[in-house]
Amino acid sequence: MGQNLILNMADHGFTVVAYNRSIDKVLSFLANEAKGKSVIGADSVNDLVNKLKRPRRIVLLVKAGAAVDSFIEQLLPHLEKGDIIIDGGNSEFTDSQRRYKELQPKGILFVGSGVSGGEEGARYGPSLMPGGDEAAWPHIKHIFQSIAAKADGQPCCDWVGPDGAGHFVKMVHNGIEYGDMQLICEIYHLMQGIGLNQAEMADAFEEWNKGELDSFLIEITRDILRYKDADGTFLLPKIRDTAGQKGTGKWTAVAALNYGVPVTLIGEAVFSRCLSSMKSERQNASKILPYPRTKFNGNKQSFVNDLKQALYASKIISYAQGFMLFREAAEQYHWSLDYGSIAMMWRGGCIIRSVFLGQIKRAFDANPNLQSLLLAPFFVEALKKAQDSWRNVIATAVTLGIPTPALSTALAFFDGYRSEKLPANLLQAQRDYFGAHTYELLGKEGTFVHTNWTGHGGNVSASTYSA
Repeated sequence: MGQNLILNMADHGFTVVAYNRSIDKVLSFLANEAKGKSVIGADSVNDLVNKLKRPRRIVLLVKAGAAVDSFIEQLLPHLEKGDIIIDGGNSEFTDSQRRYKELQPKGILFVGSGVSGGEEGARYGPSLMPGGDEAAWPHIKHIFQSIAAKADGQPCCDWVGPDGAGHFVKMVHNGIEYGDMQLICEIYHLMQGIGLNQAEMADAFEEWNKGELDSFLIEITRDILRYKDADGTFLLPKIRDTAGQKGTGKWTAVAALNYGVPVTLIGEAVFSRCLSSMKSERQNASKILPYPRTKFNGNKQSFVNDLKQALYASKIISYAQGFMLFREAAEQYHWSLDYGSIAMMWRGGCIIRSVFLGQIKRAFDANPNLQSLLLAPFFVEALKKAQDSWRNVIATAVTLGIPTPALSTALAFFDGYRSEKLPANLLQAQRDYFGAHTYELLGKEGTFVHTNWTGHGGNVSASTYSA
């Protein structure tokens, strides 16, 4: 990605100094891809720093973790106050918070920027999510917004917030990406379950891509379903059904647990990848555990329409949960996040780009203090329209024995969120019974009481438990 980002900058009129600890890679790059472009090579960290104009703007595109810290340590002896270090890798936001604090006393401006769009995005226009020391923004704004993807003529890049805010937004972006991909995979599995062939599946995704589901992931799924191997047969069925992960989806789920935000869909997407990796266990279990005998005997086209609505509704839930996590993080870290602006940053150049994001922007424009995307009029109507189809899809999946963890948890969250009353009153009573953790009575909120349920447990509470 580093080389493509350099070429992107050069194409937009910027002179870029390229450095890699393997000098041969730099020389090869200059002699080939960067030949004739405004790219200069550097053969050492000292050479790199000396060739840059002040304030120096250095973009790191290295593996997240120790490698970032190591390179920053190499740079520091050569830098001056006001110089800017930009971490453009997939760093954990807590690392960006730490680096921001460590570099502040030294006068070095740290920026942790999310970069989305893969190799093609880096070359022709990524989505960029910079955050950190805001004093750096005037010095990098023109560069970042020039090279970023454009949607309706606007750059898919704006300042996010202080310390680790940029990488936090990128983390949630990646979590939503996990969720979107898992939802599509479950839809694909259900299409197989009702007997569609790959051509029919591809046709459905092509049609969906013309409407409210128009997005990068729907588009590439269509292309993947149609792709044939050299022998003329479809490639997809030959690919091993095990998926790995680099950690950003897991980080989103961990953050959600830390802050008590029910980001259930992304969590299930992460666990689904974990389950897929248990290939040998699944193969063994498939020979032992019973399958349901039910076969699909409904109208295939009608069910495909239901699948479309279920996917759309679940996608709404995924984004709603992600923005709930933004809201909690903003409160925790005193960030002033512009949720509409974040949605606009994702409209082009990134993996989750879709027309759907424009509705999120409009929802927050209409009500900047919107408690949940699910309460915005557009999404209320969309969920009303989708609800019957959504429930039919989940019910059918259960009877066919096809796992739909993301689709199902999306519906469960919807049902929980719209419920005025949940059975947590019993949970509180249970905790008080065995642990004297107290509970609140309706109409007396804020006052915690304990009941001696057995007559011999005592009247002294152990601790107060509130949620």
